[in-house]
Amino acid sequence: MTTSELSAAAASEPLPASLRETLPGRYYTDPTIFAAEQALIFETGWFCAVLAADIPTAGMFETVDVGRESVIVARGRAGEVNAYLNVCRHRGARLCTEETGSVRRSFQCPYHAWTYRLDGRLTAAPNLTEMPDIDRVRYGLHRVHVREWLGYVWLCLAEEPPSFSDTVIADVTGRLGSPDAIVGYQVADLALGRRITYDVAANWKQIVENFMECYHCGTIHPELTEVLPEFADGLAAQYFVGHGAEFGEDVRGFTVDGSEGLERLPGVGAEQDRRYYAITVRPQVFINLVPDHVVFHRMFPVAADRTIVRCDWLYLPGVVASGADLDRSVELFHRVNQQDFDACERCQVSMDSRSYARGGVLVPSEHHIGEFHDWVRDRVG
Repeated sequence: MTTSELSAAAASEPLPASLRETLPGRYYTDPTIFAAEQALIFETGWFCAVLAADIPTAGMFETVDVGRESVIVARGRAGEVNAYLNVCRHRGARLCTEETGSVRRSFQCPYHAWTYRLDGRLTAAPNLTEMPDIDRVRYGLHRVHVREWLGYVWLCLAEEPPSFSDTVIADVTGRLGSPDAIVGYQVADLALGRRITYDVAANWKQIVENFMECYHCGTIHPELTEVLPEFADGLAAQYFVGHGAEFGEDVRGFTVDGSEGLERLPGVGAEQDRRYYAITVRPQVFINLVPDHVVFHRMFPVAADRTIVRCDWLYLPGVVASGADLDRSVELFHRVNQQDFDACERCQVSMDSRSYARGGVLVPSEHHIGEFHDWVRDRVG
């Protein structure tokens, strides 16, 4: 039989009860599907865009890509965070081309000098006084919905955003079992200790799926399974609601060599001590909680086969200010990230193979990934 005949025959047979089908390979490579995901997932829900501490004073801004749109996120004069589409209302020129920066009072289009205040209102333009019929609010920048949570700025491009509680907070609650379980980590009060940006040659869903399971942990994460021995058995922390993987008996901290960590977060409860919790907040955030720090990933899908991942290591402000050595702490998850992203790229190159045209299979410890696939299908078909 030919390869296609074997594939068709296999597809016609029911799967064993232990297995569940995955998405077909084209979901990871087809530009049309990726465009649909940009429009129907990233541009309709809440998207974690900026660490609020990165724009601490009035006039500081970041530009971020949310779906197919460029968005300016800027600190206003009263300390508020504003966000608007990075498009001049006159002729559509890109207003800001820098990723980060600071302006004194306003943004000015470099094409015809239309000028906008930090709240997005049109404030000046050549000959504007001769056009008294122009409403400066109506012709201001198109605003984007903003919500601050866990010290990050979350955006929603939809005209009517979905409930933040029923989406973002519900994902955290569904993983930890309680909306209050994350409170003791005081994430919004932590300081940035280290940031590493990864350019991953893989579809964003590959990265989500990898983060959600630990079937691979015993194979590619020797440092992680030394610290969290139960991961060697292939059951991910996210497979059990409320469960945190326990540190090994001789492990003193969440470090690359299991040595002592840094100052413990004071709000972490006794039941959370010496445990690791992993949370997926759909569609593009991973949160990792350990007793002395938080590791926070933000994904920025660029193309069907490329994703930028920004990873922040967050500690108590006093720890960062003291100049404490963070290397052993950062190195553990940095290695995990490198190992994971290499695995994602190894999968990505096979997504167009005829062998994967109908997809692959999920073993029992990965069945919860099937729920993620259903979530994607529900949105893009």
